Amino acid sequence: MHPDQADYFLFTRRSRLDKSINTLSGIVEGITLDGQINKSESDFLLRWLSDYQDAKNLHPFCELMPLIQAATTRGLLDEDAREDILWLCKRMRSTEYYDAVTADMQRLHGVIGGIVADGIITEAELRGLSTWLSDHEHLRTCWPYDEIDSLVTTVMADKIIDDREQKLLREFFSEFIHIADERTINAPSIQVGTGLVGLCAVCPEILFTEKRFCFTGSSNRFTRDGFISLVESLGGKVATSLTSTVSYLVIGAEGNPCWAYACYGRKVEKAVELRKSGSRLLIIHENDFHDAIADNR
Repeated sequence: MHPDQADYFLFTRRSRLDKSINTLSGIVEGITLDGQINKSESDFLLRWLSDYQDAKNLHPFCELMPLIQAATTRGLLDEDAREDILWLCKRMRSTEYYDAVTADMQRLHGVIGGIVADGIITEAELRGLSTWLSDHEHLRTCWPYDEIDSLVTTVMADKIIDDREQKLLREFFSEFIHIADERTINAPSIQVGTGLVGLCAVCPEILFTEKRFCFTGSSNRFTRDGFISLVESLGGKVATSLTSTVSYLVIGAEGNPCWAYACYGRKVEKAVELRKSGSRLLIIHENDFHDAIADNR
């Protein structure tokens, strides 16, 4: 774990467990959207289990884990097992830490991760995903719901997934397969029609003089104070909160295991909202930030 996160990580166990339940529900929905589950998808579910071994004796994992292990041991998650797991997840969901929209966004991350778990995205899975999205339209305007919906609609327009579209889907969906680790989103935007689907700016021009920077997540290269010193040494300023006066939001490559969503947090969501309202704020990945530092030196 990154040192920046250690001070408060222990105080977030319950919220992280709640998030994991929502995510598990989405994973199970995602890997069974086409009505079947293969070994790769079953292995993905087992990897999810291994990430929570330290909680196996805690409620609700003491009830969930035996159920999942029994189902995956057979190498086949049949309809009864699927319904049992989803039924248990539904009854274990909590609104103590997350509202309904946030909980469903966590499920959406799980659904996408489950779909791409075996590296192949089928028409049946996309049809199932399209239905899922239609049933959860209250998530519209929340990133990445709109982008996923647009991508699915574009790809399914001719009811065929060609090689280029398969690659496009895998590249975007694969960002959400890192459900339990601490990675953040790395891939640049993807062109869909006339719009860009994605989060971080592609090859952004980063200026420092009189520009305001805000940081989220953690870095394995610098502490937060280290980032502040770098920006100020080049004539920039650092903001602790995200407003329309901020020019750049830098996403740390280490992410944060305590984030509400699988690979981004509330600052990122607010940045997307600010951009939709007309702000010129750029969301940039830490790697691009380091490149800009090197260029300015």
